[in-house]
Amino acid sequence: MVENQIIQLPNPKGDIAMFANLKLRNRMLLGYAVPIALFVGLVAPVFSSASKVAESYRQTKISLTAIEGTDYMSFYLAKMVGETRGYLLIKDGDFLNAYQKDLQAFQEVAELVGRTIENPIQKERLKKLIDLQKQYDDFSKQMINLVKQGKQKEALEVFATKKGTLIINEFNELNRSFNEKEHEILDAATSNAEENIRFLIAAVLVGAVLGIAIALLAAFLISSGIAKTISDAVNAIASSSTEIAATVEQQERTATQQSSSVNQTTITMDELGAASQQSAQQAQAGAESARQALNIAERGTLAVDQTLESMTRLKENVGAIAAEILRLSEQTNQIGNISTAVTDIANQTNMLALNASVEAVRAGENAQGFTVIATEIRKLADQSKKSAEKINNLVFDIKNAIESTVMVTKEGTKTVEEGTKISQETAAAFSEVAKAVNNVVLNNQQISLTAEQQAVAIQQVVDAMNSLNQSAKETASGITQTKLGTQQLKEAAQNLNSIV
Repeated sequence: MVENQIIQLPNPKGDIAMFANLKLRNRMLLGYAVPIALFVGLVAPVFSSASKVAESYRQTKISLTAIEGTDYMSFYLAKMVGETRGYLLIKDGDFLNAYQKDLQAFQEVAELVGRTIENPIQKERLKKLIDLQKQYDDFSKQMINLVKQGKQKEALEVFATKKGTLIINEFNELNRSFNEKEHEILDAATSNAEENIRFLIAAVLVGAVLGIAIALLAAFLISSGIAKTISDAVNAIASSSTEIAATVEQQERTATQQSSSVNQTTITMDELGAASQQSAQQAQAGAESARQALNIAERGTLAVDQTLESMTRLKENVGAIAAEILRLSEQTNQIGNISTAVTDIANQTNMLALNASVEAVRAGENAQGFTVIATEIRKLADQSKKSAEKINNLVFDIKNAIESTVMVTKEGTKTVEEGTKISQETAAAFSEVAKAVNNVVLNNQQISLTAEQQAVAIQQVVDAMNSLNQSAKETASGITQTKLGTQQLKEAAQNLNSIV
């Protein structure tokens, strides 16, 4: 008996609202889970119906085998009856051989039917059929033995008793009852199979229709949610990519300008480095000139000493003194020139220090050390300038002293005391000149060292600017790549939007 199953459908509005609140993964799982649950729910009744159909089919085979087997048993028994009659009438041994073959076939069929049938009543009827066959076999053998003994008349009399006919009639009646029962079993199995098949077909159709409907509904809900989500995401991506593209384009222009500015700054720093190296060279030349001036001042001091020692021979050596005074005048002029050069160097160093300070301010925090160096250079330049001014004053005094010496020399015969006094003043002046020139040497050496440090610092700044320039180029290249990627992202979003 097949039970009817009532399937209650859920509320569509409530389910759709609940479905919309689920995540995409849960939606897809639920969309697949419902048809699967429906399929699983149909498995049990379908399997039960299929099992019943299979059982009905098995019972049908049993019944058909049983019916066909009893029919063959009746057929072989009928042949055995005919073969017994034939032997009784004409005593032909072929009838006996045929009788034995049919008897063996009857027994084989009876054994097959006995192994096949399961109904206890039918098993009992089959047993009676086999017993009837054995009774007829005994009856037949009785007549055959009489014939073999030459008692054909007695055999015919036994045949005339109708005992064999009664056995055959009882066999046929029992066989008819057996077949009717098997037909009843067969009809019941067929009816049960048809009913289960109808339920199976109905369950498959209902399950298929519900599965398709639920699958289509889930597919519609999932695709709608996915399409809306993707559409929103695509619109957001498109909007964001447009803004990113504009920002990247602005950054690209800024990076290009920065790269150009850094490149220009690098060129300026290269020029400043070259100027710094030239300043260092000039400072070294100024130091060398100052050392030469110091040597000259030392020789002037020695000459004054010799003048003091030779004061007693002043009159005889007036001409020599005049010559030495001329030489001293030339050297004084050279000292003036050197002092002028030192002044120019100090001015140029001061100018370079000023420019370096300006560049350091433009460079920002990365050039604070360079600002300190530029400040020190300016201080040294100011000191050099002051020392040069002192040298000029001393040179001016020396020139005045030389002019006085020339006047004394022209006078020729002034007293030795006046010459000694003038020589002492000259010695004192040369001593001051030596000190001043020594200060100039020290200042120029310090300027040279500072200029070299400045050149090293400028080179470091140049290297840093080159690295910054390379980084700016790489940044510009990266921004360009980002711009291309953003364009591709926007195109992909547009393609995805067109698909959705």
